[in-house]
Amino acid sequence: MPEALGGDGEAEEGERLQKVLARVGVGSRRVCEDLISDGRVTVNGELPVLGRRVRVEVDRVELDGLPLPVIPGLVHYLVNKPAGVVSTAEDTHDRPTVVQLVPDSPRVYPVGRLDMDSEGLILVTNDGELTHRLTHPSFGVPKEYLVHVEGEPGAGALRRLRDGIELEDGMTAPARVSAVAPSLLRMVIHEGRNRQIRRMCDAVGHPVIRLVRTRIGPLSDPSLTPGTYRPLSLDEVRSLVAAALPNEGIEDPGAPRAGDL
Repeated sequence: MPEALGGDGEAEEGERLQKVLARVGVGSRRVCEDLISDGRVTVNGELPVLGRRVRVEVDRVELDGLPLPVIPGLVHYLVNKPAGVVSTAEDTHDRPTVVQLVPDSPRVYPVGRLDMDSEGLILVTNDGELTHRLTHPSFGVPKEYLVHVEGEPGAGALRRLRDGIELEDGMTAPARVSAVAPSLLRMVIHEGRNRQIRRMCDAVGHPVIRLVRTRIGPLSDPSLTPGTYRPLSLDEVRSLVAAALPNEGIEDPGAPRAGDL
């Protein structure tokens, strides 16, 4: 059992833990106090006592084992990027950028990239820790795409896409691929190589006509129209963190199953 924190001699600095939890949307102050008393909250891996003060810039606060975004001012937006918009904070060629689709304060950055010709969901945030978890290849967060291709991929082409394609920068990891219609594929990958799906489809002789990202980890939103955004809820942020935890042997719950392939 982790050692409880607090007591005599604790420095009177920082913000009371239950107030921090309430501020980020965990629940009312009373609900947050109950969560602390029930041992569901830790600070730097240890059980706190009621009244414990935390320094949100340096202390790690977790609820049920998942980190909470406790630093004030953090924002998380889900954006439906249209084609023709670049996934950067700034562009030297004066092309429209994805950050221009969200409020201009505080300053935010796209999480990963979705190439200019592609469409669909992308996260925009100033949360550095979450960005690292979602973009570092070791975490392997899956992303799902609808891919309209030239021609009608046969069983051999689909098998190659599933098994991995040898590209100029190395072999791709196995992908989940299902044929939604004769020229429409659903693909789930967890890598983030430049124009990866386009290059994979080129390699099997079926160039991409249109590419739309429909899911990032557990997040999807068919009601979000191109060029619009919405803030993520606390539960959605925590679900993204959970998706980026080590999960050896755990399948992606949103991916197509074998019977769909």
